[in-house]
Amino acid sequence: MPPELTRIALADFDAFCAALPHTTLVVQWGGAHVWKVGGKMFAIARLGGDEDALSFKATPQAFAILLESREFVPAPYLARAEWVALGPDCALPQADLHAYLAQAHRTVFAKLPRKMRAELSGQGGWQTKISRNG
Repeated sequence: MPPELTRIALADFDAFCAALPHTTLVVQWGGAHVWKVGGKMFAIARLGGDEDALSFKATPQAFAILLESREFVPAPYLARAEWVALGPDCALPQADLHAYLAQAHRTVFAKLPRKMRAELSGQGGWQTKISRNG
């Protein structure tokens, strides 16, 4: 990741995602921080090491537009599901990253079954869970 993005700490990424409604953090795949809503992934990060990576779900329209810029690349293994990753030349301001993460959360939440959306929304507040798997 370029120097502009090394300032995006994993703790900052986690704090932003934790502030979104009904989120769950699962640490899996050798330490990747996988953020989910309703059990479905919306963002993944592995930051602070030799192989920094940050990716998120995009809408079909945003996927096409983001890939036209040099800021983003198709996310490995997830591009077919319209996920993008920060590219090697990315100099994305943190406010823009937050906006993309919030949109990823909304996109995944909107695709949850109606009953699950209703159950999550009826909890009377936001809930964040954190777990460690593998």
